[in-house]
This record gives sequence, C-alpha cells and structure tokens, in this order.
Amino acid sequence: MKNFVKLCITLYICLFTLCGCNTSDNNDKLNYNSNKLSISTSNPKKEVNIASFNTNILDKEQNRMNNISLSCSKLDEYILKSGETFSFCDIIGETSENTGFKEADMLDANGKIFKGFSGGICQVSTTLYNALLQIPNIEIIERHTHSRRVYYIEKDKDVTVDSNSGLDFKFKNNTGYDIKIYASNTNEEVTVKIMKLE
Repeated sequence: MKNFVKLCITLYICLFTLCGCNTSDNNDKLNYNSNKLSISTSNPKKEVNIASFNTNILDKEQNRMNNISLSCSKLDEYILKSGETFSFCDIIGETSENTGFKEADMLDANGKIFKGFSGGICQVSTTLYNALLQIPNIEIIERHTHSRRVYYIEKDKDVTVDSNSGLDFKFKNNTGYDIKIYASNTNEEVTVKIMKLE
C-alpha cells in the first residue's frame, strides 16, 4: 500500500512539472507587444464607434482591387495607443510582387498615369484620413495629395502614399485614449471605422 501511495505521489509530481506549472515562462511568451492582438481576456476593452467613412470604388481593375483588399487586411484591427504616431507605409509595408501587391495605375508627380505596385492603396489611405477628420485631437503629421484630382473623394480631401517615393501618411493619437481601426472593402466601396477603446 505504501509503495502504491509513493507511486501516486511520484506520478502527480511528474505531471505537475510536465504541465508547465511554472507560469512565469508561459506569461513571458504571452506578454508581447502587438498592435493587432490584445491578450487581456480577463478585462477586454469596450469598443465605441467614434468615426466612419467610406469611398466608392470607381476603378474595379483586378490588380487595383487586389491592392485595395491587401491594404485593408493589413490595416484592419490595428490599435494605436494614446500618444503613439501612426505611419501608413510602416503598416502596409513594402509594396512589391514579393509581398502580394500587383501593378496597377498610379499618378506620377506630373499627373501622368503609370503602372506601379502601390496602385490603389491611396484609396485606403484617403478613406482613413477622412474618418480621422471626425475625431478631435488627431494630429496630422504628414499628408500628401495627388498630382491631379481623384474622383472617389471630393477635391483636396485625398491622400497619396508610396513608400518607394517616400510619400507617407502619418498622424499622432492625441485623444487621450487608445483607438482601433477597422478597414474593409467590397467590390463597391472601401470602409474605415474607428473605435475608442474604453
């Protein structure tokens, strides 16, 4: 009987060790800084919609639609904490064939059309910008307009971006609270919603 009890205790200790009851290592693996993923299931933040904007997609060329969808997926669910600065080019990353982008129509500095891997993503940055205009204390740090009128937005409300040319869209969150950006598209429009995290 004593041997049986000793065996049970030994097995229990082994199982306790194997199950990783030293939680400090596991916590270290979970407590990483990610703007896309929040691991605070014990106290999730409430999301309050504070701004939204959409733009109609007029040019539905396949490569352009690919770039719009890819840009939205990279931007979607991005969390910008209070006091942080947002860079559109940093979030979207390299626009090239290697990263899934395709050549679509773009405008050069003289208003002429050419093919480039950033074609279409400006509609996403423009939609984001116009949503941000609805939020007090968002500080626009860097913004560039196209070399000629684009018709998915009213005049002088557009934003052009191209990391290859050094054109970025940057803003700082001076609201005093964290915000979460949702970006999506259909074949008809691009939509950006901004949530306040409470």
